[in-house]
Amino acid sequence: MAVCARLCGVGPSRGCRRRQQRRGPAEAAAADSEPDTDPEEERIEAGAAALAGAEGGRSAGPSSPPRCSLLELPPELLVEIFASLPGTDLPSLAQVCTKFRRILHTDTIWRRRCREEYGVCENLRKLEITGVSCRDVYAKLLHRYRHILGLWQPDIGPYGGLLNVVVDGLFIVGWMYLPPHDPHVDDPMRFKPLFRIHLMERKSATVECMYGHRGPHNGHVQIVKKDEFSTKCNQTDHHRMSGGRQEEFRTWLREEWGRTLEDIFHEHMQELILMKFIYTSQYDNCLTYRRIYLPPSHPDDLIRPGLFKGTYGSHGLEIVMLSFHGKHARGTKITGDPNIPAGQQTVEIDLRRRIHLPDIESLRDFNELSRIVLEVREQVRQEQQQEGGPEDAEGLGRQSPQPCAEPPAEQAKGPGDGGAEAAAEPPAQSGQGQPFVLPVGVSSRNEDYPRTCRMCFYGTGLIAGHGFTSPERTPGVFVLFDEDRFGFIWLELKSFSLYSRVQAAFRNADAPSPQAFEEMLKNIQSLAS
Repeated sequence: MAVCARLCGVGPSRGCRRRQQRRGPAEAAAADSEPDTDPEEERIEAGAAALAGAEGGRSAGPSSPPRCSLLELPPELLVEIFASLPGTDLPSLAQVCTKFRRILHTDTIWRRRCREEYGVCENLRKLEITGVSCRDVYAKLLHRYRHILGLWQPDIGPYGGLLNVVVDGLFIVGWMYLPPHDPHVDDPMRFKPLFRIHLMERKSATVECMYGHRGPHNGHVQIVKKDEFSTKCNQTDHHRMSGGRQEEFRTWLREEWGRTLEDIFHEHMQELILMKFIYTSQYDNCLTYRRIYLPPSHPDDLIRPGLFKGTYGSHGLEIVMLSFHGKHARGTKITGDPNIPAGQQTVEIDLRRRIHLPDIESLRDFNELSRIVLEVREQVRQEQQQEGGPEDAEGLGRQSPQPCAEPPAEQAKGPGDGGAEAAAEPPAQSGQGQPFVLPVGVSSRNEDYPRTCRMCFYGTGLIAGHGFTSPERTPGVFVLFDEDRFGFIWLELKSFSLYSRVQAAFRNADAPSPQAFEEMLKNIQSLAS
C-alpha cells in the first residue's frame, strides 16, 4: 500500500519529508488508503479481529525509517494520536503495519472512543473480569447498534408511543416514555425498559426482552431499513401472569392509569381503557419502530419547540410535538387514541392572527369568547376566497389527509376538556402576563392551569369520531402561558387542553436537516392515515 510505504519510510515517498511534514499523522495515514468495498460494520469487525491476534501482517519494509516517520514516535504518543481518531478509521489503520496493529490492540484507545463517541462513562476496566475488551464493546455493541440510538415511534395502531434508545452504562436500552397519570400534566414522565442489549458474558451481543414481570428473557432486534427497526420476543410466556388476563389487566391499569377500574366511574372511559389494553397487548411479541426527530429551533420561534404532555379528556394524557413552520405552528401527536391516531396534527396555530380577548369579567362569558373567535374565522375565510389559494378555508395549509383531533368520553367528537383564556399584549419573551380564567361552561381536565397568560392566537383543533371517522377542523384559541406551558380552547367542544413540556434531554434525536424533519412529519402522518 502506498500509505504503508510513506508511513514506514520505504519506497519512492521516503525522501518527501516536506510533504509528510505538511500532513498531520491522521491525514497521512488515511489520504492514500485503498478504497474498502466492504460495509462499514464488516470493516469494524475485521479490524477488531485483526487486532486480537493477527500478527502475520505486512512488515515495515527493509529500510530503516527516516527521522520523520511515524514509526519513530514512542508508542505512548502513537496511542494518544490513534485515540483521537474516529473509531471507524482505526481498522484501516491497523492494516498499515505490524507496529500499528500492536499499538491499536491497546484498550486505552477504544476506551476513549467509547467515551467520546457514545458517552460511555462506566469504568470499562471491570470488563477485564469477563474477558470482554473495550474494543469488543465498541465494535460488537456500540458501533453495530448505533443506527437504533435516538427517538422512535412504535407502530401500535392508533396509540403510538415514544421510545428512547440510549447507551446506558454498558448496555443499550430501549426505554418507553409514558406520560404521567391523568390529569397531572406537570408531573415528570414515567419510563420502563422494553429491551436491552449487552456484551457482558460473551463476545457477541445479547438482546433481551424486558417486557412483563418475570425478568429479562431472550429477544431479537432487527434493523429493517433506514430509520426503521423491529424487536421480537422469543419467550412470550414470560409476559403472562399466574392470575391470567384479569391479573394482567389490573396490573396494567395500575401502571398505566395509577388507579383501579372501580375508581373510574365514567362508563365510556372504562370502555376506552379496556379497549386500549386489549389492543396493545397484541403487540407484546413483535413491534416495529419508526424514527422521529425533535423539531429544529429558530431564534424567532414563539417558544422553544419540543415534546409536550397534554390533557385529552377521557383518553388521558398524550404526547404532542410542537413545531414551528414560518407563520404557523403545529402540534403533532406522538401518542394517539381511537379518535385521532398518533402521527396526526392535533392543533394548528396561525401566528399571524393574534386574538385579543376581553377583560377578565367579560372573558367569563363563553358567548363573548365565541363571538371573537368566529369573527376571526370569518375574516380568514373571506381573505382565502379572495386569494383563491390552495390553502383550506381556515387559512392553514392542509397536509396530506385531513388532520383532526379526538373526542373526550363525554362527547361524540372532541379532544379533551375545554377552556378559554385571555390574550396578552406584551411579547412572549417579556415575561409579563395578563389575568386568565376559563369561561363559565368550559371544562378542564386539570383545574390547576395558570392564571396568567402571555398572548393568544387563532388556530384550529382537529376532531373526529371513533375510528377517525368524519374528521373536521374546528376553530379554537392557542394560549401561551410561559416557556413550558400552553393551552388550547376547543370552541365547538367547550373544552380546554393544557400542555406541559417534557423535561428530558434526548441524545441522537436532532434532525440532520430541516428538510429531513419535514419529511419525517409527512411520513408519520401518512402512515397514521
